[in-house]
Amino acid sequence: MPPVRIKERGRAKKDTLPRLIKMLFKKYPLRLFVAGLCITFNVFANLCSSIFASLIAGILTKGVIENNGAFNPFDINTFYTAEVMGNSFSITSNIPLLLIFMGSIYFVGVFASWWWNRSMAIITQNFMNDFRIALFNHMEDLPIKYFDTHAHGDIMSIYTNDIDTIRSFVSQSIPEMLRTTLSVLFTLVMMLINSIWMTLIVLLGCVAMILNTKIIGGRSSKFFIKQQKQVGVVEGNIEESIKGLKVIKVFTHEEKSCEDFDKLNDLLGQYSTEANVAANITMPINGNIGNFVYVLTAIVGLLIFAIPGFKNFTIVAGFVDMHLNVEAFNSTIVGFLMLNRMFSNNINQFSQQVNFIVMGMAGAGRCFDLMDEVPEKDEGYVYLCNIKRHEDGTFEETEEHTRDYAWKYRHNDGKLEYRELKGDIVLDQVDFGYVPNKIVLQDVSIYARPGQKIALVGSTGAGKTTITNLINRFYDIADGKIRYDGININKIKKADLRKSLGIVLQDTNLFTGTVMENIRYGRLDASDEEVYAAAKTANAYDFITRLPEGFNTMLTDNGANLSQGQRQLLSIARAAIADAPVMILDEATSSIDTRTEKLVQDGMDKLMEGRTVFVIAHRLSTIQNSQAIMVLEHGRIIERGSHDDLIKLHGTYYQLYTGAFELE
Repeated sequence: MPPVRIKERGRAKKDTLPRLIKMLFKKYPLRLFVAGLCITFNVFANLCSSIFASLIAGILTKGVIENNGAFNPFDINTFYTAEVMGNSFSITSNIPLLLIFMGSIYFVGVFASWWWNRSMAIITQNFMNDFRIALFNHMEDLPIKYFDTHAHGDIMSIYTNDIDTIRSFVSQSIPEMLRTTLSVLFTLVMMLINSIWMTLIVLLGCVAMILNTKIIGGRSSKFFIKQQKQVGVVEGNIEESIKGLKVIKVFTHEEKSCEDFDKLNDLLGQYSTEANVAANITMPINGNIGNFVYVLTAIVGLLIFAIPGFKNFTIVAGFVDMHLNVEAFNSTIVGFLMLNRMFSNNINQFSQQVNFIVMGMAGAGRCFDLMDEVPEKDEGYVYLCNIKRHEDGTFEETEEHTRDYAWKYRHNDGKLEYRELKGDIVLDQVDFGYVPNKIVLQDVSIYARPGQKIALVGSTGAGKTTITNLINRFYDIADGKIRYDGININKIKKADLRKSLGIVLQDTNLFTGTVMENIRYGRLDASDEEVYAAAKTANAYDFITRLPEGFNTMLTDNGANLSQGQRQLLSIARAAIADAPVMILDEATSSIDTRTEKLVQDGMDKLMEGRTVFVIAHRLSTIQNSQAIMVLEHGRIIERGSHDDLIKLHGTYYQLYTGAFELE
């Protein structure tokens, strides 16, 4: 088995953001367009309402001053000259009418806000649903090598933590970026119309905010990416500890396990602290820059607009008494300061999104890393089909499930050919290594004739399981040939090849569901009667019927409510119902007690009738009736023959059988 490694992930690639946006627009172009339109209406409504609020304040102030306090804002026959955005015009002082108009704008803004939030919620959840499905479907197409070389906890982190960062990015960051960008642009245009000089002061402050965001925000982004990657490491450690909890308790290593977790968690805490400290001080600094610019803009506005309007200048009790141009101050400076505040707040909001964008891109980058993994290649063109035999010895393809199979393939000239599946498997001078330059199997040749039982014997790491992995094409050989009924297995479709092989592994995997569903996993279209028959073949029927709900008993957590032997019996029943013409038994009886082993062995003998069988076993008593026994050592076959032949040879097998050598 190759060593497990954690692939270096978490680096936000340059194409990650465009790729994610492209996926969104490809799936939901109309909804996104409507949401964007609503955001635009919302921004425009907020800007208009602010302008009207400034206008009403100006009318009230001007009316009171010009009428010496005798101003009636509800007099609909009174008009006043107002200056807004540098333009003078007459406007009614009917405040209720203006308030109604401003309220209408607010209503449009609220409706637009409700609609785009609703639309983005629907888009986000649908997108996450489709994204998870695409991610899982692609993962199912990956070769076994990927899962042998990647920590399972790290893969799980992609489906939990990384997907969640994408959800936050899509539902919050994207609309917020669009909203703040539009607000900044609209506000900037209004400020330029109002005063170019004061706008330049605001833009200088904007540059300072951007530099602060780049320097401090850039530091936080680096640690946010590290945080994302470390979360996967921590989750991997948690999964490993849960699976190995019994071992931890048996060896009383709880304290050591806690120490290991503390180290990983402390590192995660360090990265998270660094990231959030930098992120949390970015907004206050930007806010204070905005406040400073606000004051500076007010001073510059006074110098530009108000001071040239002096009516007189007197010194009263040591104080300067300046009579300013109140109309210019109110209509131009106050309105601009409101726009300035809107501009600064939106820039600050935009800078706050930078860290969420970085986290989202780091998570999306890890997801895309998984999606970009090369799927298992399958260039086979030979298919497996059921056949129905005729009395004259011929056969034809049928849709019915039979115990007879044939290989079907089409020649280059278009002619369709059928070759009966007999179970003749040949490994001819096979070399293989999980990693380059490290050969695990060397010059291995095995000839399994139809109906033969071939046993593979050897110490741990000798290459027994590797041979069965090559027959399944979980891995491809480096050199040599593997033929199935004379057909190179590279030409057989992988799904059809594996469908012809029934497998019982040493490590039993049961799924959440009933006992019947777990047995039927071997062949999903099997009837209840066939499930019962398979359970009887594996001698599992008796213990199943004694369960609280029999075949409808629910299994969870890999069948934790069953004994190890019972779980293995279900695995054998699952292989029995698959009814494959070739069987691979990898330590199938290793977890079964001696009494149960006799029952299982009887069932296995029935299961193996008429089939080619590969058996890997440490209990040599279970393979004595094998037609051929292969003894492996360091990836080579050092002895081969029947049990009697190998005993007479007085070699390695003889010493293993007599107890002079141990398999482990």
